[in-house]
Amino acid sequence: MILRIFVSLLFPIKKQQQDVLGFLEANKIEFEEKDIAANEENRKWMRENVPEDSRPASGNPLPPRLFNDSRYLGDYNAFFEARENNAVYAFLGLTAPPGSKVGEHLPTQS
Repeated sequence: MILRIFVSLLFPIKKQQQDVLGFLEANKIEFEEKDIAANEENRKWMRENVPEDSRPASGNPLPPRLFNDSRYLGDYNAFFEARENNAVYAFLGLTAPPGSKVGEHLPTQS
């Protein structure tokens, strides 16, 4: 299982990217950072693997985009919502370490 975070230093959303990467680093969650600006293969793979219903109405999907292996997890907004709900590990498809402040389960919807 490989957690992949697609980023680009050329986009104005650098703060969102740093927010995701900083959280993962602070919580010692292993991941691969994939720069879509410096690597055409990364850009192509990300664009082809973001589901249709998660793409913008026009243009291409912008980073950060998160994947667990090839399973699409979401964008920054989905990550932020999971973090706010203490459900980041569930969002990432990972088991939370014992005593973690960030919960394992997504909240149930009523």
